[in-house]
Amino acid sequence: RPQSGSRLQVSAALKEGRVSPTELCQRCLALLRSTTFLNAYITVAGEAALKQAEESEKRYRRGQPLGVLDGIPIAVKDNFNTAGIETTCASNMLKGYISPYNATVVQKLLDQGAVLLGKTNLDEFAMGSGSTDGVFGPVRNPWSYSRQYKEKSVPKSRSEDEESNWVIAGGSSGGSAAAVSSFTCFAALGSDTGGSTRNPAAHCGVVGLKPTYGLISRHGLIPLVNSMDVPGILTRCVDDAAVVLGSLAGHDPKDSTTVQDDFKPFELPNLTDVSKLSIGIPKEYRAPGLSSEILSLWSKAADLFKNAGAKVIEVSLPHTCYSIVCYHVLCTTEVASNMARFDGLEYGHRSDMNKSTESMYAATRREGFNDVVRGRILSGNYFLLKQNYENYFIKAQKVRRLIANDFMKVFGSGVDILLTPTTLSDAVPYEEFIKEDNRTRSAQDDILTQAANMAGLPAINVPTALSERGLPVGLQFIGRSFQEKQLLTVAKWFEKQVKFPMIELEEVKRHDHGVFQHQKSASFS
Repeated sequence: RPQSGSRLQVSAALKEGRVSPTELCQRCLALLRSTTFLNAYITVAGEAALKQAEESEKRYRRGQPLGVLDGIPIAVKDNFNTAGIETTCASNMLKGYISPYNATVVQKLLDQGAVLLGKTNLDEFAMGSGSTDGVFGPVRNPWSYSRQYKEKSVPKSRSEDEESNWVIAGGSSGGSAAAVSSFTCFAALGSDTGGSTRNPAAHCGVVGLKPTYGLISRHGLIPLVNSMDVPGILTRCVDDAAVVLGSLAGHDPKDSTTVQDDFKPFELPNLTDVSKLSIGIPKEYRAPGLSSEILSLWSKAADLFKNAGAKVIEVSLPHTCYSIVCYHVLCTTEVASNMARFDGLEYGHRSDMNKSTESMYAATRREGFNDVVRGRILSGNYFLLKQNYENYFIKAQKVRRLIANDFMKVFGSGVDILLTPTTLSDAVPYEEFIKEDNRTRSAQDDILTQAANMAGLPAINVPTALSERGLPVGLQFIGRSFQEKQLLTVAKWFEKQVKFPMIELEEVKRHDHGVFQHQKSASFS
């Protein structure tokens, strides 16, 4: 029965033998089959998952589970390499590509006994903020089908109801966020380059953690922007995010950008006294387009800390207004460089055009990449032209340093954690979202999240409340470099105060034999 439970509750149930790993896996797969309309998964590895669950069951019978993740169903964004399971990046360029090795993070989860259910949907090559631009079609936000949203949204006509009213899951890790939100798995991996884990987490009402750059290995994550990419963690509560972080963090000889020091997994304390905390509210995050609803939620959250005795101060990050432009230049230049590997020679799609090697390259890339990817490659190569290099790339690197320094100054002044919105509004209907092009959307949607990537800082989305439309809204906490324990401890305290409501989905009720209504939490730790 612990389908809708948290990783914590399920770990306990597995240990006590109240549920077996196979049962748990079968239940998640059944739910996955009945929620295929969400389009959260690209590939479901049902048989392999059941085999892993059987192995886990044997270990539990012997009383020797590998750890708290043993037997826990997880999902992985389809831009992480998985041996034996297709890795597509939601692109024609990699359709049918099966990697010979596992990404380090995937290997670490499997080594802990986690059960890999499948690969989740995304924007092509993780470029986007809606999970609408992949070759396998858009991801639907599970909240579109929740009782909370249905009660608030009045359809113009009966037939129009669910077909045109569904809202986006956010992106680019929308599949992973939807998978966790709809209870088909207990934790999922995303990636976060400019907010790709936190944005869908906010829209789907789950916890989304972007760790400090270098804390988790990127080996086997198909790169977008090497200097900003971080594997992200999506779970249903903060404790679970801490557990998954504990099993993934630390040095990896295969990734030279990982931290050299050993990482000690930690258990999050229950914070009772916040009076020693200093919470910074960056005034520049009152961005144009920020909905009045989120603005008032943000100030209520600040008051919550203030009333509990924390010091809450307005701070300034003066270079924030340049960050989105700076991010655009750096992002596209690294994309242009990274995408050069897809030439039709070593792996992935190869065009039949055989007039010359040059024409084969060109045709392969034209057929393999969508307009968004091609557009970013074009602008990146433009910024890298000899005559533009100083004016764009070098200048953007200098601005990036100023942005990172802004954060250092604020944290140096005694502020412990920054509190900001995660998104400008709640999730918009798909029909509305696609009226604007990917570039415009990404520029708007990354505005509150990408600065943390540029500075390499840890940040987390915590689901906070439901909007007037019955959709999730999250707030973001940004911490000091490598201070994940402090960041997660504060996030856990906040999570406890706000008591975010559980999603009420018909599908889950059917599969969960009534447990669903009573169990508020949904963690496995």
